Amino acid sequence: MLPLSQIHIPHFRALILRKTYPQLTELIDKSMRYYPYSVPDAKYNQTLHKWTFPSGATLFFGSMNHPLDRENYRGRQYDMIIFDELTQFSWEEYSFMFSRNRPSGAGTFVCIRATTNPGGIGHTWVRDRFITPAPPMQTVKQKIEVTAPDGRIENKERTRIFVPATVWDNSILLQNDPGYLANLAMLPESEKKAQLYGSWDSFQGQVFTEWTDDRDHYRDRVGTHVIEPFVIPRWWNIIRGFDFGYSRPFSVGWFAVDEDGRLYLVRELYGTSGVPNEGVKLEPGAIARKIREIENDDPNLRGRSISGVADPSIFDESRGESIARMMERSPNFILFSPGDNHRIAGKMQLHHRLRFNGDGVPMLYVFNTCRHFIRTVPALCYDQTNVEDIDTRQEDHCYDMCRYVLMQRPISSSVPTKGEKLSLLPPDPLNLRHTR
Repeated sequence: MLPLSQIHIPHFRALILRKTYPQLTELIDKSMRYYPYSVPDAKYNQTLHKWTFPSGATLFFGSMNHPLDRENYRGRQYDMIIFDELTQFSWEEYSFMFSRNRPSGAGTFVCIRATTNPGGIGHTWVRDRFITPAPPMQTVKQKIEVTAPDGRIENKERTRIFVPATVWDNSILLQNDPGYLANLAMLPESEKKAQLYGSWDSFQGQVFTEWTDDRDHYRDRVGTHVIEPFVIPRWWNIIRGFDFGYSRPFSVGWFAVDEDGRLYLVRELYGTSGVPNEGVKLEPGAIARKIREIENDDPNLRGRSISGVADPSIFDESRGESIARMMERSPNFILFSPGDNHRIAGKMQLHHRLRFNGDGVPMLYVFNTCRHFIRTVPALCYDQTNVEDIDTRQEDHCYDMCRYVLMQRPISSSVPTKGEKLSLLPPDPLNLRHTR
């Protein structure tokens, strides 16, 4: 209904987007009911999916199912762009439309609007852009510097805001169907939190539903995966994981291993430009230099023997010198061994380690300073076609890095009962291990 506020302006142009055309059908059906009632002389062109209003103003329905689909909008301009179910879109698709959002003439209010539920491939960037920067209903102001051709700096400002809504705000729906709340309450726990309470930490299709980030237990480490940093004992082993990226972010993580085989992600290095899922385009040698600097400076890493494991693809020499060999060079000497890249097995290892035992203790902890792991891994969702694996279009680089490390130290799926420790050693019925 929002575009109807400006259809009295002859040159006004609006666009409503869904990810696929079949998803648009419900919106088009609603427009067929509402628009003729509100504007009797409005005309709909079924071939172009276009409404034309008496003033000459137009509204289009569009989709963006494939990366090349956004090229259909290049060179066009829309005063108002509306995304329905924004988390189904990638950041690249959303941000591409910024350049299409411009006035088609004087007197129009130029804006982008979006509606969405938690979940989907865009969950992480939508949450980072709208949910976490400020409380609901508080405007976020973004300062932008623009350099003119003559070198002059112009300061511009853009604003955005998150307007929350849950089923509790839809009083007419609850009045017409009081039992609808019960329908939502019967959903699986993660989906119930999202649909009933609007939680952005839990959603349909979330892969690692075991994940818990409880600030009240950062110190006692009970019932949470995120904890406060502490000094790692000198006798604990350190494993360095690595997932290479150039145009996409690279991810490096340092894991400490305690006496029970429990892993602690104590430090991370994430190569992002600040734009969602965009890398910093560092050469392997430059990444190796940053790794060496961290291992020389961090008190938990300095002076230790560190083993490295990485994506097997960095050892490929079919097109010249491999990435691994570039990182081995002097003066950095950063060494890696090829990781096990079985995706489903690696995913299951993360499930096993995130599970809490009877004392509320998992087999994987993450220091609260590792913000990119905390930001991206819990937001991963399943692939719609390969339903046992995650959707690789997401920001999955910390996850991939972690998989290689976990496959170095695989554990059983069994969960110890309260007071028991999970043994990582094979059975020893003759007590030979103790004798030795």
